[in-house]
Amino acid sequence: MRVSAMQMNPGSNKADNIAQARRLIEAAVEQDRPGIVSLPEVWDSLGGDRATRIANAEVLPPKGSNEPGGEAYEFLRDTARRMNIHVHGGSIIEQGPEKLFNTTVVFNPDGTEVARYRKMHLFDIVAPDGTGYRESKSYGAGEEVVTYEAGGLTVGCAICYDIRFPDLFWKLREQGADIIFLPSAFTLATGKDHWEALLRGRAIETQCWMVAPATWGKHLEGKGDPRFTYGHSMVVNPWGHVVALASDGVGWTTARIDLDLTKKIRGDMPVLEHRKRI
Repeated sequence: MRVSAMQMNPGSNKADNIAQARRLIEAAVEQDRPGIVSLPEVWDSLGGDRATRIANAEVLPPKGSNEPGGEAYEFLRDTARRMNIHVHGGSIIEQGPEKLFNTTVVFNPDGTEVARYRKMHLFDIVAPDGTGYRESKSYGAGEEVVTYEAGGLTVGCAICYDIRFPDLFWKLREQGADIIFLPSAFTLATGKDHWEALLRGRAIETQCWMVAPATWGKHLEGKGDPRFTYGHSMVVNPWGHVVALASDGVGWTTARIDLDLTKKIRGDMPVLEHRKRI
């Protein structure tokens, strides 16, 4: 099974973001033939003001229904069906009853939604450059740990800031995850020091493949303030080796998921069986 992680430079124009995602996925499928493609975090709407985020948010259809969704949701569903692949939809902005949610939706090659995950850990921090982030001001937190099956793999769902909370990743491993997707919009200020270290750490601890599609470059916030995300989309194997990496800029990276390697690593070092809850 090959997986491809898209690296995008989205902004607040939803139509432009969908067009960018379409170009990247079509090129990746044509050149690399992946079985799963993934987009970054909030690829449908990054930056702008609160009103723009709300305007770009989508009310998702009930899980398991065939009801139509919004523009980004239908793009993901159509892409999966048209290209006969699994599409791990990064995350899109979901309109909730009171707050927004930062939500992953996943579609199988039939265009059926097979997973939905709301980001659990909200980014309320001050970065080293002094920039403050208050994700909880607009977004609610998810509560459900989510996995799904794709091409013989058990896939776990996480989003961006979740990476700093190992308990979630242990729970995904306990639920059988072979591979964990982490779509992100990691800040440049934190990403340059922590991004690769955290991804490699979670891969080593859980003995899972980590696939991390990310946003890259500059976008503008509501008052025109520039913000920068780190990019460096990558795939890390269960031994902690980076086996695929996107350069700076818009593009993608692809790797083959080797379950024989996973089996050997877990057999030689059975950390799940050794783990003690303290």
